[in-house]
Amino acid sequence: MNITSFLIYCFIVTFTPGPTNIVILSTVHSFGPKKALEYTYGATIAFGVLLVISAMLNTLLITIIPKILIVMQIVGSLYMFYLAYQIYKMDTSKPHVNETATFRSGFLMQFLNPKVVLFTMTVIPSFIMPHYTAMSAVTISVLAITLIGLLAFITWVLFGTIFKKFLQNHSKIVNVIMALFLAYSAVMIWM
Repeated sequence: MNITSFLIYCFIVTFTPGPTNIVILSTVHSFGPKKALEYTYGATIAFGVLLVISAMLNTLLITIIPKILIVMQIVGSLYMFYLAYQIYKMDTSKPHVNETATFRSGFLMQFLNPKVVLFTMTVIPSFIMPHYTAMSAVTISVLAITLIGLLAFITWVLFGTIFKKFLQNHSKIVNVIMALFLAYSAVMIWM
């Protein structure tokens, strides 16, 4: 497994602005870091649950239909190219979200967030399962990815104001760099 492209993919998808990160940022500004952390804990647990569901579903699919792994790798690569394009053209000057800052809303948001659902359903078959199918390896991967997600969410809580300003001031160059890293990760699935 190419650990570098795996980590780049995980960090870019979890650290770049998306619905959950924008809500965390908005919550920090509106209600403070304590409420944002409450929301973050709910989002993190749901993120881990989605990864577990993905690992179980993909393990079952690979057992039943071995060639499904190739299809999921293709879907994962295409999704990464799509995200790279979305990040490239992203306008971060309008991140306004009005959301209740609770553990429950953070948890439920993840199941409604297409970025998270697609990420969790593609990262396991694209990076982990082509190389590791043992339950212990998949479990460690799920825990590692969940930890990366938690780190991303906490980063948005701790540095929300600074990060928002930085993205607004340098949004185009940040978006281009992130898009290139994502495209690199998509290509590295096949290397």
